[in-house]
Amino acid sequence: MENTGTLLVVDDEEEICNFLKDYLEQHGYEVFTANDGDAMRAVMNDNSIDLVILDLLMPGEDGLTLTRYLREKSKVAIIILTGKDEEVDRIVGLEMGADDYIAKPFSSRELLARVKTVLRRVNERTEQITAGANGGSVQFAGWSFDKVGRRLMSPAGSEVALTTMEFNLLTAFTDNPNRVLDRDRLLDLLQNRSWEPYDRSIDVLLGRLRSKIENNPKRPELIKTVRGTGYVLATTVDSGQ
Repeated sequence: MENTGTLLVVDDEEEICNFLKDYLEQHGYEVFTANDGDAMRAVMNDNSIDLVILDLLMPGEDGLTLTRYLREKSKVAIIILTGKDEEVDRIVGLEMGADDYIAKPFSSRELLARVKTVLRRVNERTEQITAGANGGSVQFAGWSFDKVGRRLMSPAGSEVALTTMEFNLLTAFTDNPNRVLDRDRLLDLLQNRSWEPYDRSIDVLLGRLRSKIENNPKRPELIKTVRGTGYVLATTVDSGQ
């Protein structure tokens, strides 16, 4: 079977690692496993990993610490595994840059669907960079956003790193300036139907993006909330052409 991506499963429970490895390999993925942070770093250093599936509840270095490490060191896609009632950990994980989450207990088919969705977004971004597609560069409020190279430059000229979901969200807003987007529409544009319209995860993602582009994220002037309706990028967007 053709390799459809290289994954790393990080969980302190050997049984879970082995089960997910066997299941995902049956669906064409190359899968590595690690039981702690040191083993994870060793695999990351020696292999080209497309996506990390990371359990948040681990002894020693927990999943939140490892999520922060991964996001600081690479742009690898991350799916975090959380407990059913661990909303705070899930939100913190997303704030640190995870691309998606799945709550335990979960079905194998659900995890497979999430993996496919996240990797599809990553592959689409890579194709856009290679083909020079997706609208090129745009400018808004002194910012320069290169959708091809996936680079965001501040008015001061410094580059601001974006996660996959932050990039997708900013693309959605810059493609629809001065247009109110409700939660349902944002989920369509983000291509993430695994989140419910009233899931707080969309708020976390908006908060992360605001923290990077707003002078005062608590009183945003660019991405504004339209109470009871949705959100709007309240500025002009100019093509770089």
